[in-house]
Amino acid sequence: MARASGPPPFAFRVKVRNELRDLIGDFGGKMPKEVKAEIRPLLRKTGQGALMAVRSNASWSTRIPAATRLQISLTGKRPGVAVVTNRHKAPGARPLEHRGRRGRLRHPVFGNRDVWVTQPSNPFMTSEAPKWQAEVRKGIGDAVDQVARRHGFR
Repeated sequence: MARASGPPPFAFRVKVRNELRDLIGDFGGKMPKEVKAEIRPLLRKTGQGALMAVRSNASWSTRIPAATRLQISLTGKRPGVAVVTNRHKAPGARPLEHRGRRGRLRHPVFGNRDVWVTQPSNPFMTSEAPKWQAEVRKGIGDAVDQVARRHGFR
């Protein structure tokens, strides 16, 4: 399936400790399917609390909670857990997040550059991050340790 071009979805990633990258490297850069199938549910369980916190914090919106999901990556440059909001399903999410800062933002009304309005920002993702980031990092490390031991690593 072809991927749509344009900017990536709005995401907040948990920076991965080196354990996950080291595990991928120990398998020669490509994790076997059975190991992926084993570690993916553990990582999903680890990130579930973060996802629920972000959705709860965005409960004022009708679109953002439904457009927010958990993304697990076990390949590429950024393996780990990310909470992602689809920009097509919730186009107002990124401006309202306002890079995690409280304040006000200005925008034209329905694209009419002659009429502008000011509205308060409403950070829902980055304001929750410090609360669950350490927990998710620890969970990633625990999941990697558990899977590595099962596959003969020490």
